[in-house]
Amino acid sequence: MFRDRRFLVMLALGFSAGIPLPLTGFTLRQWMSESGISLAAIGLTALIGLAYAFKFTWSPVLDHAAPPLFRGLGRRRGWLATIQPLLAAAILALGFTDPASAAQVTVAIAVLVAFLSASQDIVVDAYRIEILEERQQGYGLGFYIWGYRGALLASNAGALAMAEFAGWTAAFAMCAGLVGVGFLAVLLAKEPEGAVPAATTWSQRMRAAVVDPFADFMRRRYWFVILAFVASFKLGEALAGVMTAPFYRSLGFTRLEVAGVASVFGLCATLAGAMAGGWVVAKLGTARALIWTGVLQMLSNLMYVALAETGRSMPMLWAQVGVENFTDGLADAAFVTYLSMLTSRSFTATQYALLSSLAAVPLRTVAGSGGWLAEWLGWSGFFLLTTAAALPAMAIMLFLLKRLPPREPAPDTPLAIPVPEEAAR
Repeated sequence: MFRDRRFLVMLALGFSAGIPLPLTGFTLRQWMSESGISLAAIGLTALIGLAYAFKFTWSPVLDHAAPPLFRGLGRRRGWLATIQPLLAAAILALGFTDPASAAQVTVAIAVLVAFLSASQDIVVDAYRIEILEERQQGYGLGFYIWGYRGALLASNAGALAMAEFAGWTAAFAMCAGLVGVGFLAVLLAKEPEGAVPAATTWSQRMRAAVVDPFADFMRRRYWFVILAFVASFKLGEALAGVMTAPFYRSLGFTRLEVAGVASVFGLCATLAGAMAGGWVVAKLGTARALIWTGVLQMLSNLMYVALAETGRSMPMLWAQVGVENFTDGLADAAFVTYLSMLTSRSFTATQYALLSSLAAVPLRTVAGSGGWLAEWLGWSGFFLLTTAAALPAMAIMLFLLKRLPPREPAPDTPLAIPVPEEAAR
């Protein structure tokens, strides 16, 4: 398996896919907080990532149209080879902006980075599905995930460390160069065989890609309630996560402290929580696991309150990051399992993409008000509000689990460890 070039390609593509996410999230907000940008404005940066939530809207173009450049590489690799240099250039340009004097320019380029990053994700997902046989998909996804997580460390903790010693322009230039790992993999990879779409009309393609999966989903009972639950489950976490960078900055924590604890240790805690979450789902079943992990995720936001009241305390920072990230990993494992069970076999990929995109909407929309709320309520009051924000989703969840209990996976079925965007906050 480890000698198969395809798995190494997936490792490299996962790395390339993970690099841009912190640069439009946590890392960018750290930079803006150091530049004196108001909390209200920093909160609105959550809207930058709307491309990740709505990438399914232009996925048919990347799925069916020929790439404008590198057509000799084939449709999948041609699109990746077109997108990745543009993505690297956009990241490099982002590092040359100055949020203190021209925040609008910084945000505009960050929006472009998010769009190109989401486009790369679409093509990489399609490539992974087409290049690997069904029995290899789990291994391929595993290589992709570990590459992705390594990239999160590089463009989060690594970028903060580089900024400390060489400045923000050098940090973004480093990340732009790291996208080249994916470009090199594309050049060395093979194009999937039989990946040319059937000669259908554009309207037929759009119907198969978007309309039919939606229509199928809307025929089930309580479909609107299900969507409300999916959209609200991460609301409290999203509100808190958008403001973590300016929160840590306001307490006096340095870049290196944030990089070491919030980024490196936080990611390790998330991984541990996700592993434990898979075990909890297997032992308790999806319904009970969703309830218990949801409660723990909600209560973990109180650790922010404890840190706000304590002030600059390294032991409390370690405790807050550990508890919050571990419980998020627990809840993600149960939530991803539940989402997977909501999809129909005929539209598995598309419906899961739609549901997972919907789950990201609070992070990219409502969470934009986080800065304004933090200024109004103060840090302790704000994080108490984020805890209470999870209560509506908990009530909806109990309603659904009572009336539509999820089907449970077969015993010993391996559960995929999710790659939550919140890991890049």
